[in-house]
Amino acid sequence: MKAGYLNDYFRAVAVKRLSLVEADADTSNQHEYNGVTLLKKMFGTNEQRKVLPAHFLLLSDGEDAVEANGELTWYDARFHHPTRTEWRLYYPSNDVTTSAAAGDSLFICLKEDGTILEIVARKDSIIESQLFWLFDVRPDETSGKFVAKTDLSDQPSAKVSFTARMILYKIGLQTVLEEEDYTDMVVGKFGNAFPTTKEFSAFARSTVEIDPAADPDGALLQWYDREEKMFLCMERHMIREQLEHGFRTSDGVDVDGFFRFSLSVNNRRKSRAGLSFENHLEALFTALNIRYSHTPVTENRSKPDFIFPSIERYRDENYPPEQLTMLGAKTTAKDRWRQVLEEADRITRKHLITLEGAISENQTNEMISRKLQLVVPKGIHATFTPAQQSWLYSVEDFLDEVRKRQSFEDSYGAR
Repeated sequence: MKAGYLNDYFRAVAVKRLSLVEADADTSNQHEYNGVTLLKKMFGTNEQRKVLPAHFLLLSDGEDAVEANGELTWYDARFHHPTRTEWRLYYPSNDVTTSAAAGDSLFICLKEDGTILEIVARKDSIIESQLFWLFDVRPDETSGKFVAKTDLSDQPSAKVSFTARMILYKIGLQTVLEEEDYTDMVVGKFGNAFPTTKEFSAFARSTVEIDPAADPDGALLQWYDREEKMFLCMERHMIREQLEHGFRTSDGVDVDGFFRFSLSVNNRRKSRAGLSFENHLEALFTALNIRYSHTPVTENRSKPDFIFPSIERYRDENYPPEQLTMLGAKTTAKDRWRQVLEEADRITRKHLITLEGAISENQTNEMISRKLQLVVPKGIHATFTPAQQSWLYSVEDFLDEVRKRQSFEDSYGAR
């Protein structure tokens, strides 16, 4: 992804903390955001009143996104005054604005087409932290006014484009892949039907030239990234084919068929991501001769993603628990990272590997307090604060720890 890529989507962005009077409809009926002086550069002052089409989005870590369509109104409340102006930004009541809470971060994003994307991100959530990183702008915690950024040309470069694409996807923007179009390659290999995720993952790896032993962090990230791009190319091809064929029957439009198709696309996307991540982890462990058990059953029928060196050692009550390792694998963290804490009771200090970047310090501090070590591919570390980076594990760091414990097992077995 090229430097300054945000210019392809946005002209400007402004952010502020929502106050109680702005977030609580029962407290005030004004429906106007305060501290809008810096928005003059975004929206201009040459017209007394502008009605701006807007899409509203409420994002949090533990809940589904809330969306609504509507309008924002930018107007001068003192237009007829000979010397004074008083610009205001009016917002409507909808599922997003009525669900916002004091302290949430409000992002007003002016898109390239002149419409608005209004995002409310829950305070201290992962997505809030990610949007701060993506736009490189934070609210003024004391003034209650907007902080605006109208030059988006100096945004993070290609080294963290994977994280940027993930965040843009969360806010409803499907990025245009600038890299090679893999459609002919994947369709030539698999035709017009998706193979199993394991087959697709293996094929994606076969197209990447990298030595996993020399660069395990780069290998994992490039394998997953390549599969994602190939998947999107094949998905677009298959959707285009279906749309060209249409949803018609002898009785008219096949509405149920359309819904089934849409549901299958959505379900395939959700299930593929986690499975492909685990596929690439298994391939990495196998290539580096790391012994492991994948999704074994432990206490209370829980199934941790990976146990090292094996589930047999885990079940051996004489085997030292400090020589065991548990690794949870989640492409995105959200609140689901806490699930890992309930798995593999014999192991006190657990590990979680994720592709999620720019996780909030609030979340990582809780992980530290709960004895959960976060593992993130090295290429994504730059999206975290310096303090977080000093604590994070890279994939290589994790593998080094597992290798030491594997050496213990070798000597244990020789006793």
